[in-house]
Amino acid sequence: MKLDPLQLIEYEIALLVRLTTAHSPRLGSLDRSEYLILCELDENGPLAINVLAEKLMLNISTASRQVGALETKKYIHRYPDPNNGRISLMEITQEGQDILIKVQKARYGVYKEILQEWSEEELKQLENNLTRLNRDFKKWGN
Repeated sequence: MKLDPLQLIEYEIALLVRLTTAHSPRLGSLDRSEYLILCELDENGPLAINVLAEKLMLNISTASRQVGALETKKYIHRYPDPNNGRISLMEITQEGQDILIKVQKARYGVYKEILQEWSEEELKQLENNLTRLNRDFKKWGN
């Protein structure tokens, strides 16, 4: 039986997630959620927990738990919002930036090795398609 393209895409994405999870030790010492939170705070911080949760499409309790783990590791710092003391803001610490850079380099190296035979055009096409897919998933979820 021939599968339609959407069935194949769904399977390939599920397999990609599984493979990246299986090889995660080679991708650095942060798990996926820690990596994404640190990236978000590095790019857009400091942020309140509700803003961070919204950006990463997490519920508040999950985001709070993950932020707590990063805070324990001293990768982020939480402090009261100067404009509203009832809200805490989180920002990445120097230790958090150091580990993020280390993990980004490891991840870059892995992808560089895996994709070494791809042409620049193929890489650009993959980048565009993944960006579009993520954007459309975010739109669909709202």
